Amino acid sequence: MFQPTSRYYAIETASLTMPEGRIVTYKRRRFLPHGRDLPLLAEVTLQPGERLDLLAARTLGDPEAFWRICDANDAIDPAELTVEVGRVLRVPVPQP
Repeated sequence: MFQPTSRYYAIETASLTMPEGRIVTYKRRRFLPHGRDLPLLAEVTLQPGERLDLLAARTLGDPEAFWRICDANDAIDPAELTVEVGRVLRVPVPQP
């Protein structure tokens, strides 16, 4: 259902049988980790024009891993992390 690089890949898949017999498959709910509890790989100061995908590519080797930086900084919306130039962002060690 999701690529191995997706934040939803490891989440359990479940199914529900509707009253008319149709089976609906879905992913269970993903709970955000506490950013301070994730092992730290680096702290990076946000530069003008910095994008999370480029930051993830540079630090984690994968631009699609931007969501890991969001998790480490307790952000649901990636856009909220790139607003403040000079902000120090936590980059976590990738977890399975």
